[in-house]
Amino acid sequence: MTSQTAGAGPAATAPVRPAATAPRRPRRANGTSPGMRKSLAWIGTHAIAIALAIMFLAPLVFMFLTAVMSDQQALSGNLWPTSWHFGNFRRVFTDDMIRWTLNSTVYAVLSTVFMLVSSVPVAYALARFRFRGRNLALVIVISAMMLPPQVTMVPLYIIWSRFHLTGTLWPLIIPQLFGDAFSIFLLRQFLITIPREYADAARVDGCGEFGTMIRVVLPMAKPAIAAAALFQFFYCWNDYYGPLVYAKPDNWTLAIGVATFRAAHHVEWNLTMAATLVTIMPVLIVFFLAQRVFIQGVTLTGVKG
Repeated sequence: MTSQTAGAGPAATAPVRPAATAPRRPRRANGTSPGMRKSLAWIGTHAIAIALAIMFLAPLVFMFLTAVMSDQQALSGNLWPTSWHFGNFRRVFTDDMIRWTLNSTVYAVLSTVFMLVSSVPVAYALARFRFRGRNLALVIVISAMMLPPQVTMVPLYIIWSRFHLTGTLWPLIIPQLFGDAFSIFLLRQFLITIPREYADAARVDGCGEFGTMIRVVLPMAKPAIAAAALFQFFYCWNDYYGPLVYAKPDNWTLAIGVATFRAAHHVEWNLTMAATLVTIMPVLIVFFLAQRVFIQGVTLTGVKG
């Protein structure tokens, strides 16, 4: 009889499992976290845009900081106001400033509306109709863009004086009823990019040419129309030469009024900066409200496809 212990070996041992360890954090490269590296990469990618934004915003920030300074602080070399004087904007809003603002608004709004009423049909005709002399008409429009306004100022002034309209802003508003060369060219370049199949389908459904333009083509040309309207509004709002020649002091616009205001307050830089901010704020508000359509109209104009 064999012994039971003869074949018995050493006692079996269970396998040893490694101890659980916490998940490792991502190693830092050169002491920076992944979020910091991502931020640095974004800054490096948009470095030029950031530099341009700072360059364009710096004058506005400087104007605002100077506008809320006191009279003594504005004459010092301090860039940051020690006390904030928002009452300077109230001091700027005199009766003359309100009248200049109303004159600028009337001039810019009426000129923009009249330009759209006259320029859109002309641009539509040059883009859609095939007639003899169309290319010649387009050349004339482009040539009118290159003609300086100073060349025609004297004969136009004589003509408007015979109609007894000098001294007002009407000599600058009424010509917009006859079209604007730049706006016609801008709108025409956009309208030629709209496929003709849409207009052909409208004609098959019995829509006339005027109805096709109003109901089919113009809704598709809203970006270009908005861009042309904004260009015209900005030009009229900032126009200095035209009102200086035609308008009398009661019909001055903000461009002339601010220059007169600066001459009267040539050492009060805080009031001058406040008046300048009042002048440019409507333009900034209009641009930011319509920037998407404006940029779309500018980028799509002239891209045929």
